[in-house]
Amino acid sequence: MSTTMDMDVLCIGAGGGAYPAAFQLARAGRKVVMVDPKGVMSGNCLAEGCVPSKAVREAALLWNRAHHFSRFGIQRAPAVDYAAVIAHKDAVQQRRYAQHADELKAFGDRLELVTGVARFLDDRRVKVEGPNVDCEYRAKQVIIASGAEVTVPPIPGAEHCLTSRDIFALNPALRSLPASLLVVGGGYIGLETACFFRAFGVRVHVMEMTNQLLPGFDPRMAAELARLLDPEITVTLNAKVETIEKTPTGFKVWYAHEGRKEAAESDQVLMAVGRSPVIPEGSDRIGLALERRAIKADEAQRTNIPGIYACGDVNNQAPLFHAALRQSLVAGANILAGRAVDYFDRGSVPFTIFTLPAAAYVGTTPSAAARLGMTLIEGAASLSEDSRAQILDELGGEVRLFFSPGSLRLIGGWAIGLDAENLISEIGLAVARGLTARDLAEFPGQHPMASEAIAKAARALV
Repeated sequence: MSTTMDMDVLCIGAGGGAYPAAFQLARAGRKVVMVDPKGVMSGNCLAEGCVPSKAVREAALLWNRAHHFSRFGIQRAPAVDYAAVIAHKDAVQQRRYAQHADELKAFGDRLELVTGVARFLDDRRVKVEGPNVDCEYRAKQVIIASGAEVTVPPIPGAEHCLTSRDIFALNPALRSLPASLLVVGGGYIGLETACFFRAFGVRVHVMEMTNQLLPGFDPRMAAELARLLDPEITVTLNAKVETIEKTPTGFKVWYAHEGRKEAAESDQVLMAVGRSPVIPEGSDRIGLALERRAIKADEAQRTNIPGIYACGDVNNQAPLFHAALRQSLVAGANILAGRAVDYFDRGSVPFTIFTLPAAAYVGTTPSAAARLGMTLIEGAASLSEDSRAQILDELGGEVRLFFSPGSLRLIGGWAIGLDAENLISEIGLAVARGLTARDLAEFPGQHPMASEAIAKAARALV
């Protein structure tokens, strides 16, 4: 028999868009319940996304470097032990799940995580059903942080393909390396995974239906990154996959390319065409507004329904864990204040493509500025001239900064190549704090580190 419970705040989801606010609110004495079908905290980031994929990525990076420096006599195995890589990835996930469980216990009965699926009955009542729950919750406020799921397009045979879940989930389906991998989709997930597998010796073919890798990213940045990727990765642009056939030895992928129907064979196929927001059932019943298939939320994370907030991938403002975390804290602060006192600044959220090497950007880039009719002033530094890049013999790439004319205030930037994933946070902080070219030029970045390139790029203008 269904029961009814009252609480202050209900979070639909327990990932980065939910638990920071839940912690914040519980500390302030609010009674909070998180509902998530996984029954664990951290959402898809830890389940099958950023954390496990980067555990594999770092192994691939170290493998590449070991191979490069083997000329010094450093010994390395003739082939990567992929099972050991997966065991390490799994161990990282399990350690973090245990860490989150300990964090949850510290709140006692002020914060509860319920395993189940939530659906709206009205704007304050949510029905939750799961393995051990059949309950109706009444909440003063609701935070929707239901995340996003892998998109599988309606291509015949797509059901036979791997997805990122099959590679990065705890105890994944794929536990040994195929001899060859065909990746459908040249976005960041597909391209990252292609780089990892190529580093481990797999023959990789990436098919992208648009005319550039990383569609939607600044074309100049995408082109510079593409130039630095392993040339053994085969890339076919303007390729529209039409059918995927399972064969006795693997798969045959039929695709349209430059007016012809062509085919490519591979041991495995990875479907990597993106992710879609998970909209809770009943959202249409309560009149929740959507925008581009995501829940529409403002910079205070408020939806069109008073008392209901949307954070993280479900609102598609910036589909990244660190953005979800910040949005969650914004929602929590505004719930505690009873009005909007905190706002999410999407213009200073860094985004990294964790390829080998990586590329990252933040704020306004040239293509975005052109769409807005803005003029930018650019300062750049080549990483080929950087001491750390020379030490590691990983040359190529750049740090490029974009400033507002007149004030020379930093409004965007990118880093491509060595340590890009770390450099972009420093650049992002400068964007968020409104620093100028002179501010950056005068800061003595540590030598010999790639961060010196930030000051060097700024010094080109002052």
